[in-house]
Amino acid sequence: MCELSDVSEGTDRRSFLNRALMAAAGAGAAISLEERILLAAMQDGESDGPKQDDAEGETMPCGKIGDLKMSRMLLGGNLIGGWAHSRDLLYVSQLFKAYNTEPKILETLQLAEQQGINTIQIDPVCQGVVEKYKKQCGGKIQTMLCMHPTNDKKAVQEEIKRLVDKGATTLYTHGAVTDTRVRLNEIDAVGRAVDLIKQEGVKAGIGSHSLQTPIASEKNNLNPDYYVKTFHFDRYWSAIPKEHREEWCWHKGQSIDHNKYHDNIFCLDAEKTEAFMATVKKPWVAFKVLAAGAIHPRFGFSYAFRRGADFIIVGMFDFQIAGNVKLANDLLRKISSRKRPWYA
Repeated sequence: MCELSDVSEGTDRRSFLNRALMAAAGAGAAISLEERILLAAMQDGESDGPKQDDAEGETMPCGKIGDLKMSRMLLGGNLIGGWAHSRDLLYVSQLFKAYNTEPKILETLQLAEQQGINTIQIDPVCQGVVEKYKKQCGGKIQTMLCMHPTNDKKAVQEEIKRLVDKGATTLYTHGAVTDTRVRLNEIDAVGRAVDLIKQEGVKAGIGSHSLQTPIASEKNNLNPDYYVKTFHFDRYWSAIPKEHREEWCWHKGQSIDHNKYHDNIFCLDAEKTEAFMATVKKPWVAFKVLAAGAIHPRFGFSYAFRRGADFIIVGMFDFQIAGNVKLANDLLRKISSRKRPWYA
């Protein structure tokens, strides 16, 4: 199950797709709307993406949060857990679960490690399969797990201890739950969770979709070791028009009105996020950098790293890992205009 062939051969399907689409377009063959959009992105003159053979054999560089060494790109766990931000495509979560069987998950984790991705961000309910991978396959992948900062100190303390005892490398406060605490002016619950995580001897992060959460954290000196904050631009079709965006929209339910929230935006104002995080002297782990699949990695990765993120979390299927690592490596080598210092 864990004996894989050379992942550098036959797994870079992005390069294969690029060649196939180019050939089809050149031959005048009929290609789908999705293929035409992807082909346009691949040919865009502003792209910083690697050529087919760039970064061959390279693995992801790392940064450090204190003494914790993490790859600049983390593997996101939503595709493994089956949590799909699929707008109005009702079958996608079921499809993810059907594809990502346990053997496929183990293979995906091993592919990630072979490419230098040494950490996965994942929901605690999936922690078991990661631990199984370590035992069966000899893997060493680290885990960044979310926990729930509630007002029940005892329950929070027990949750943190349980997760650390099961092997969590680092813990951060769950974004949606943390945003709720901040929205209800219960910032003390978030600070208490950060302190309790640190007491267990692991690095403590604060997660959020809303920019108001890191703003409140900094104002109240909660002092996390790092932030996990959504970050993506809004130049994609399904994004809510800027004039209709509402703070805390993620907690107000989904609307069938295209001008309102329907699982279609995760960072309401990237420019304000960039500006505020430039003032924060702590590591920033950016997630939803592809707006849950609406943004091509070539642009999403570049935008996040150039505008201040120290790490990015990217949900990937097994066949996307090699290509995304090559792409991220090439982008990191080329960055020269970054204004925010690296804080990890």
